[in-house]
Amino acid sequence: MLRHLVAALIVLTLAVPVSVRAQDAAAPFDADLQRLAEILGTLHYLRAICGSNEGMKWRNEMQALVDAETPSGQRRSRMVASFNRGYHGFQQTYRACTPAANLAVRRYLDEGSKISRDLTARYAN
Repeated sequence: MLRHLVAALIVLTLAVPVSVRAQDAAAPFDADLQRLAEILGTLHYLRAICGSNEGMKWRNEMQALVDAETPSGQRRSRMVASFNRGYHGFQQTYRACTPAANLAVRRYLDEGSKISRDLTARYAN
């Protein structure tokens, strides 16, 4: 009886980390999602300094992405870190809106749109 109990505990102990790892496992489109999150962070910063008066639009888009994907653990952390990297990377470079900042906004809008279209075409039901 004790051997069966010990065996059951070993199986349960091994099963818990496997299920946690399964939740954190990367999806085939995670690199695209992380890039999209980084773009959203960049747009959140740059659009604000360029006077777009969009408020929290790009942060809300990021929240909608997280809500739709419902990542957990490390996947969620990676998405949030990508958003923050985009925001802080441009915060260190631009203190005011410049023609280069406006060009970056246009390019990131185009890239983000392309990623969104590609993801939807490839993985949507």
